[in-house]
Amino acid sequence: MIKKMSPSENEFDIPAKNCHRMVILGSTKVGKTAIISRFLNEKFDDQYTPTIEDFHRKFYSIRGDVFQLDILDTSGHHPFPAMRRLSILTGDVFILVFSLDNRDSFQEVQRLKRQIYETKSCLKNKTKENVDVPLVICGNKCDRDFYREVQAEEIDQLVAGDKQCAYFEISAKRNSNVDQMFQTLFTMAKLPNEMSPDRHRKVSLQYSEVLHRKSFRSKKFKDGDAYGIVAPFARRPSVHSDLMYIKEKAIGGSQAKEKDRCTIC
Repeated sequence: MIKKMSPSENEFDIPAKNCHRMVILGSTKVGKTAIISRFLNEKFDDQYTPTIEDFHRKFYSIRGDVFQLDILDTSGHHPFPAMRRLSILTGDVFILVFSLDNRDSFQEVQRLKRQIYETKSCLKNKTKENVDVPLVICGNKCDRDFYREVQAEEIDQLVAGDKQCAYFEISAKRNSNVDQMFQTLFTMAKLPNEMSPDRHRKVSLQYSEVLHRKSFRSKKFKDGDAYGIVAPFARRPSVHSDLMYIKEKAIGGSQAKEKDRCTIC
């Protein structure tokens, strides 16, 4: 789970159990940012811009409950291994992306999958909690199948026997299988299916002030409707905050979870 803090006047009061962080990992130029752009804005940009690290936040109102999803779009380069480890430790759900026309990027996903399980297992030994890591592996650029370098048999071997790991061949460019991939990820994580891009209504940015006034939940939504808003100017919680969360989790386990709230940082 992401960093939770004590309630304060400027926070949007959301139970800690409704706050989650999604981390997307993979080599450079495999389409990680394009997938996130589809998720947040239903857009695709052909122009490539290297990602250092991007942070996004989205709020949902689903059947009367409010959820917060933080999204960490990581760099394909990782000159600071400790930062990558921290991203894994604080992540709740993961997307690993490789390009079907690049074998090296598939080998990187193999390494990342091992690293996630090893890192989470290390934390499990301290918290005595079960290691359930909802994870989706994406073979992006299926629209370039003619240039394919990674075969289905190799991918099947990577995900075989892992109930918490699913595989999708997608095209962020053509928006092929992207929504289905997110639906599966949220289902594995036992999160509301309405968090998927095609399962909720997008709320205009003019409602961002409503979120800060804590009145989003008090609006008279129709039964069964789900709403989502991308938080403008979202800032990644500080490294210190993330480290304190990991320390508290390792020392205190889950004793204080229900008292905590997540906050707009």
